[in-house]
Amino acid sequence: MERISASIFLLYRSERNSLRGQNEKLIFMTEKSIADPNTEIVLPSPQELIEAGVHFGHKTSKWHPKMEKFIFTSKNDVHIFDLEKTLKNLQAAIIFLKSVLSRGGEILFVGTKPASKGLVKEAGEALNQPYVSERWLGGTLTNFKTISKRLEYLRNLQEQQKTGGLDKYTKKEKLKLGKLAEKMEKQLGGIKNMRRLPDIVFVSDVKEDSLAIKEAKRMRIPVVAICDTNADPSLVDYPIPANDDASSSIKAIIDSLVLNLKNVKPESINK
Repeated sequence: MERISASIFLLYRSERNSLRGQNEKLIFMTEKSIADPNTEIVLPSPQELIEAGVHFGHKTSKWHPKMEKFIFTSKNDVHIFDLEKTLKNLQAAIIFLKSVLSRGGEILFVGTKPASKGLVKEAGEALNQPYVSERWLGGTLTNFKTISKRLEYLRNLQEQQKTGGLDKYTKKEKLKLGKLAEKMEKQLGGIKNMRRLPDIVFVSDVKEDSLAIKEAKRMRIPVVAICDTNADPSLVDYPIPANDDASSSIKAIIDSLVLNLKNVKPESINK
């Protein structure tokens, strides 16, 4: 990755070669800057985004009109993102997330489809933040009082497993409780240490995890999300225009978040 400023210029040029026919090229010019090492943001280069397939949207027939401002062109009936705007919005999202973590805030990472669930889990674990990578449980945010009781039960059950607290039960009862703990860990393991509502919700797919966004908005929790060309960006506070189907694209965005957030400490707010 290279350090780049917000001044990234994207030019789309069509050239006609009499021998080879028409060649279409995406040309990027980046303006490098030396930033304060304590505050700088490290972003992927445009070339890295292209290699990850971040620039590919959906077919032009499936687009959402509100995504028009993030689209540069179309090719073979597929929309192509304006990567200058992708990087600009990614930078804005990172700045916002860093400010939240520096105040001791918490980010809930959400991504339940196959292409993103592993990446979301890795991000949550790397940043020591809660995550949901399996099915979104209705009421996770809007009925957190009830959910928190289940989380407490899971924590206590696992603690008893470690300390021998289940030895008082019969073998059959211990087996049953063990299976229950395993099931609950799969469903709630990513949020079992979440003792209050998160300050931010990050979503890897606006349409796939729409329920998480609805609950966040109802609880007035800001949302940062990857928005493909078929999504409604007005549903989230910080949309990151990018391909949300290819795992390589999702990884490029999430890796950038982790890279910039992993060293943020709450005490840094006063520095």
